[in-house]
Amino acid sequence: MEKRVRVRFAPSPTGGLHMGGVRTALFNYLFAKKHGGDFILRIEDTDQTRFVEGAEEYIINALKWCGIEPNEGVGFGDGKHKPYRQSERKELGIYKKYADKLIASGHAYYAFDTSEELDEMRKRLEAAKVVAPQYNVVTRQNMRNSLTLSAEEVQKELSEGKPYVVRLKVPRNEEIRFNDIIRGWVVVNSAQVDDKVLLKSDGMPTYHLAHIVDDIEMEISHVVRGEEWLPSAPAHILIYRYLGLEESMPKLAHLPLILNPDGNGKISKRESRFPVFPLSWKDPREAEPFIGYKEAGYFPEAFVNILALLGWNPGDNQEIFSVEEISKIFEFERVHKSGAKFDPEKAKWFNQQYLKNKTNAELAALFKPTLIEKGYNLDEIFVQEYCRLVKEKAQFVHEFWQHGYFILEAPTSYDEKVMTKKWNADVKVLFIKLLDKLKTVSKWDAHELHEVFNAAALELGKLDMQVMRVLVTGVAGGPQLFDVMALIGKEKVLERLDEAFKKLS
Repeated sequence: MEKRVRVRFAPSPTGGLHMGGVRTALFNYLFAKKHGGDFILRIEDTDQTRFVEGAEEYIINALKWCGIEPNEGVGFGDGKHKPYRQSERKELGIYKKYADKLIASGHAYYAFDTSEELDEMRKRLEAAKVVAPQYNVVTRQNMRNSLTLSAEEVQKELSEGKPYVVRLKVPRNEEIRFNDIIRGWVVVNSAQVDDKVLLKSDGMPTYHLAHIVDDIEMEISHVVRGEEWLPSAPAHILIYRYLGLEESMPKLAHLPLILNPDGNGKISKRESRFPVFPLSWKDPREAEPFIGYKEAGYFPEAFVNILALLGWNPGDNQEIFSVEEISKIFEFERVHKSGAKFDPEKAKWFNQQYLKNKTNAELAALFKPTLIEKGYNLDEIFVQEYCRLVKEKAQFVHEFWQHGYFILEAPTSYDEKVMTKKWNADVKVLFIKLLDKLKTVSKWDAHELHEVFNAAALELGKLDMQVMRVLVTGVAGGPQLFDVMALIGKEKVLERLDEAFKKLS
């Protein structure tokens, strides 16, 4: 019987989420949803020195904003495998039990080296021109550990409470093979793998031991994580093997990097920063607060759509997907091996598509706080019509004001380029005559205004539409002019034209 799909997103509370982390959460979520499985949020807080206050709440709120909520884990409800914070699990003695098992079987050992001794080792290796100095099968022979010390010496160190770490005993010159769902077979020689620290001197496990123990205990079926963990995977394979669990270990899927738009390197920290929650929260490690994608005005469904296509191919040219649609066709076999370029301009385009598909009522509800902030308490129907007119030009709701402020505010200046080229005494006479005709319009709507303008143009001679726009709004471009005039209203349009004639010689 095939194992139930159980996946986890396991971030560290060391700061705000970045794009790569949220994409990892999304791909886990989609896979679980596709197979009717479980998606778990586990907090990997083994490194207490890097803990950042508020980061855990940030992670939880970011997932909620994206709509990719776990069905089990920190902030989302308990299951039979609680607790879900590694610091709390450490108190249960779970990690030490597995470390002791590895020591007993001869696949791990105690290392009593001080930080000064480790520094000296690295300096010796650097002096010997070793490219990547590390604690491994060769260097451990000259260090203070339970492989070089006698049993009596080891017992003495332990009984005296001397600080130690537990290290993985990596074999010499052995081929380590594993099958990655995305990358296929990966083969690494053990000479390239260092003796990873599994348990630190404070009794807290490192990632290398903790995530394996938790994945075993929580019955995780697939480990989906970033490409940066690929070099550590051979050590993890050895740990499963030495625990006698290699055959039942979770399947691995290492996601490609997210790259800068030019493909030259990993995406920058500033561009990859995900929304900050709450708005007042600031990562204390950063000199300046970042503006996240939420604060920049992105819709969560648009941003999730963008993330899904960073490294995953739907199999056709479709670009706009709901989470439901993606989850039905999502498989890791369609995830690329190579890095995925993030294009900020394309991201704005995605947001624009979702903006256009929202109803005018939805957009009005989002835009109304801006209007109130600027001192306008307007009728709901008016705000909806405003949104209808400006949304074709905008990529974000916060741009609605700049694309239509002239609907509410009469011009104080007039586009110099247009008026210098097209305005003169004869043109002014034509538009004064048009004003007289507009005064007689009884049904003030876009269709009627268009008809009146066309009829006046036939009767009076050429009436320049762009000049008309500048007279009414002050600017040379914008939404359909007669729709704008209809929304401004007859009395205000006539006042604006009258004022323009006074100001423009």
